[in-house]
Amino acid sequence: MTHFLIIGPWQIILILVVLFLGIISTVIALVDILRNEFIGNNKIVWVLVVLLGNFLGAILYFLIGRNQKLGPTSTIDSK
Repeated sequence: MTHFLIIGPWQIILILVVLFLGIISTVIALVDILRNEFIGNNKIVWVLVVLLGNFLGAILYFLIGRNQKLGPTSTIDSK
């Protein structure tokens, strides 16, 4: 009766892969948000969506937010 609580090696690998993909997608979305300019307060809104929504927030950013960015942030003035 207690056999359903046993987690095998394949289940552990699957859990680690899903967690890894969720963390990587969130980090990539945050880096992309912080490197680009947005209109108004959209940058703050997208950071909050990605941080609070985790994997779903990152997917929403990649589907909707990437179209809202203006371009990369430049710290060096080009002359």
